[in-house]
Amino acid sequence: MAGEALRREYSLKEIRLQIEKLPRVHLANLPTCLEQCKRLTQVLDGPEVWMKRDDQTGLAFGGNKTRQIEFLLGEALAQGADAIVSGAGSQSNFCRQLTAAAAKFGVKTHLILMRGIKGPELQGNLLLDHLMGAEIEIVDETDSLKLVWHFERKAESLTRQGRRPYIVDARTKSAPLLTLGYVDAMLELVAQCKERKTSFDSLYVSAANMTQAGLVLAAKALGLHVKIVGITPIQWAEPRHVDIAHIANQAARILNLDLELSPNEVLNSDRYIGQGYGIPTPQGNAALRLLAETEGIFLDPVYTGKAMAALLSDIRAARFKKEDRVLFLHTGGTPALFSYAREVTQPV
Repeated sequence: MAGEALRREYSLKEIRLQIEKLPRVHLANLPTCLEQCKRLTQVLDGPEVWMKRDDQTGLAFGGNKTRQIEFLLGEALAQGADAIVSGAGSQSNFCRQLTAAAAKFGVKTHLILMRGIKGPELQGNLLLDHLMGAEIEIVDETDSLKLVWHFERKAESLTRQGRRPYIVDARTKSAPLLTLGYVDAMLELVAQCKERKTSFDSLYVSAANMTQAGLVLAAKALGLHVKIVGITPIQWAEPRHVDIAHIANQAARILNLDLELSPNEVLNSDRYIGQGYGIPTPQGNAALRLLAETEGIFLDPVYTGKAMAALLSDIRAARFKKEDRVLFLHTGGTPALFSYAREVTQPV
């Protein structure tokens, strides 16, 4: 860091003014609900547990990616794109919401997907991608970074056909722009807390990159004192706290924010991944069932179930006082439940 010159704080209005300068389309039903989980709190006999319902953003079964795609698709349309090229795993929540967003603007989505744990089974997110008219190619890759050359190959083919493709690479070049969705989400949350005259001591979220990057960037810019705990569902070569800080700092430059995050300001745990990405864990499945049985709210076994398992573990380990308030940010992923029906119905 360059010293105290990089340590100023900003108001909600100042950050919103920077956000409003950027191309954006409106896709999400905002603000999402902020609700208290009274029955879950009672069963756990711990701190007050609240939930920010970003599973209810409204686009194609909702989820956190909808907020992010508002800025991404805004830029793509501003550049005159008439085709989107992207990809991830075959059960990608991101690809499902991206395809839906593009469809609303008459833009064709071309997905190049890794087989992942579930392969080409037409269920969950992959089924929805098909129903929304995405052109889908499934390739034998195991690392999403290796999809980039497939994106470039497809974009070159579309260009030769006279199309104007826009490549979405969430792991690298698109990450800072996608991060802005959760800078905006934190502004929304702060406004909701002010209206309700409440606050939170900790925030738990399933996050590997952009979602937590936006949250921690906004929290630092606003001078908030909330502990943001990211629970990553995936292991990559670069430590998550390093990558998240890097992405947040790139997003800060887009917003002209004169600040910088260091990796040690990012709390992200990989202790709940289990055997690997996309593989449910007994703890995650138990957390998923507990929330369904106490609140009628559904998590998924890949992302939010594991993040809730982390929160439950910390509550049961008495890491909170009874008077604390803890917020769980529900990032969605509901369609994956149907792809993982066998796994999540196994006895705990």
